[in-house]
Amino acid sequence: MDTDALSQRLFQNVTSALEMYAVYLGERLGYYRALADGPMTSAELATATGTAERYTREWLEHHATAGLLEMDEEQRFTLPPSHIPVLADRESVLFDTQHSINLVRVGRRMADLVEAYRTGDAPPPIPWEPEGRAESNRALFLNLLGKKWLPAIPEVHKRLSAGPARVSDIACGLGWSSIAMALAYPELTVDGLDLDEMAISAAQQNAEASGVADRVKFSAMDAADLAGAEKYDLVTIIEALHDMTHPVAALTAARKLLADNGSVLVIDLWTEEELTTPGPVREQQEYGWSLTVCLPGAMGDPTSAETGTVMRPATLRKYALEAGFTNVTIHPIENDKFRFYELT
Repeated sequence: MDTDALSQRLFQNVTSALEMYAVYLGERLGYYRALADGPMTSAELATATGTAERYTREWLEHHATAGLLEMDEEQRFTLPPSHIPVLADRESVLFDTQHSINLVRVGRRMADLVEAYRTGDAPPPIPWEPEGRAESNRALFLNLLGKKWLPAIPEVHKRLSAGPARVSDIACGLGWSSIAMALAYPELTVDGLDLDEMAISAAQQNAEASGVADRVKFSAMDAADLAGAEKYDLVTIIEALHDMTHPVAALTAARKLLADNGSVLVIDLWTEEELTTPGPVREQQEYGWSLTVCLPGAMGDPTSAETGTVMRPATLRKYALEAGFTNVTIHPIENDKFRFYELT
């Protein structure tokens, strides 16, 4: 890449970063949801969302300039129908404004991260307030996890469908993976575990709102503390193993929870088999999250595996073998974000 091209790349990156801040404002203030109902002037949108007209007008003009909204001669702004699934419909698998919340949360601790890079320690945790954790995978799990992904693994699907079955969902976060499985399999009970007490509190509320609180229970605890309890037909670790300080210990605990013929399903980010340069755009983004979130979260402990976001298949296999598993199957489920590993 020559000098001019690099300069233009950084200019475009600044523009894109500022656009994501504008998306954050639109998500937090409810602009997109209001515009999904039809065209509005800045005054109408400000009234509908309880915001100041002058700020609202600037946001609308930015979005029109960026091509995210359309504007007519009377300065009424329209959210194009093709943009609604991405910007306004939280039930759509394409809904994607939640990443703007993650970016803002990370930005709040960048100064701490600079110091952590110097010392090798972990920076302070990202505060829960004011946003909490973004529900980045909510629609993806509700639409695909129990309806397409698990049914695509025949033995797992059979186990969960054949009468009462139990699942332990390790590092369940806000609970949407646990809820999605319970909704898809009516006789399934799920124990969701996460070390984040605030996330567990939110997960319990989500289960109640989804009508599955009688079959989905959440606890703020480590999976290792379940050793010796009643066994599970399936243990899941979804987009979480790469974040763990001690992934081998987590997999070992998961293996000990299994009933006869049970298995552990690790769903983690899709990566290339090996590092390539330049790499695909998705992997470039995952390395960005690794630099700012995933790797820092696992640092500070001299015994940490220090995995980072980009956990390649060979690394997962190594962890699984060290945890006592003898077989790692990668299921060929069509998805451009995740890879599906079954451990037995």
